[in-house]
Amino acid sequence: MEEPDGRRRKGQQRRQLLLDAVMRLIERGGTAAVTQRRVASEAGVPPSAVTYYYATVQDMLVDALVRVNDDYVEAVRSLPGDPATALRDFSALLTASSPGDRIRLTAEWELFLMAARHPELRAEADRWSRAVDAFLSRYLPDPVDRAAAAAAVDGLFLRACTEDPPPGADQVHRVLRRLVPLPPHSAPAEPR
Repeated sequence: MEEPDGRRRKGQQRRQLLLDAVMRLIERGGTAAVTQRRVASEAGVPPSAVTYYYATVQDMLVDALVRVNDDYVEAVRSLPGDPATALRDFSALLTASSPGDRIRLTAEWELFLMAARHPELRAEADRWSRAVDAFLSRYLPDPVDRAAAAAAVDGLFLRACTEDPPPGADQVHRVLRRLVPLPPHSAPAEPR
């Protein structure tokens, strides 16, 4: 019984190694930089190890997006119950606090943008949208208000990748506070 579990664990570790290599390549050169040979070289494994787990580059990119999305969706689900703290933590999730964070964020955003051209990625983009909608529904019962706030979230995410300097967590929080009303007992005074 341990042998299959050991093989499964080894397989999961190998996939993780390959996906880490995929993300480093995207960080340096975008999704166009991802090839099976480059992933193998980056991961320090033979090319056959890549093709064993991923038949195509597209399969790797889909799996990379799923992994990135898993992290974000879990982070949104794990936000604290206190509305003021939850909105502040959510704001921080949308920002890059260091140059390395910005590079990572840009790579992740590029994966999400691929969903526009690749239908197999749309389910992941939709999963992110549903997580944001579920979070915002705590504070915004009207679907149109939630859609407006969600559009701001996506725009702020994009600005974290493109603006110099990128918006910080406090700036993002101030924007979201204008769109997301908090219950009176949880809303801290806004700095002026």
